[in-house]
Amino acid sequence: RVQLSWGHDEYLYHVVKDHLPAESLYMIRYHSFYPGHREGAYSHLMNDRDKALFDGVRAFNPYDLYTKSHERPNVKTLRPFYEELIAEYFPAQLRW
Repeated sequence: RVQLSWGHDEYLYHVVKDHLPAESLYMIRYHSFYPGHREGAYSHLMNDRDKALFDGVRAFNPYDLYTKSHERPNVKTLRPFYEELIAEYFPAQLRW
């Protein structure tokens, strides 16, 4: 049994766990768990499903950190894309 600290990643996971696919949930829940996805620690405690889903966490990592741009995004252009994405996966109201 491994205990991880409860932070914003775990909180968001619990808010969205009924609405997103497992691949997304692993990224949300474990993207800050560097010993697990970067160093390979605890892999002896993972089953095949965990190992496969951690491949996605590793693939996501380059987009997680140090991807800030000096140029501000065009919110007007991006908003429809994100509204459509949110509507696809989430109900009109979330239980926070």
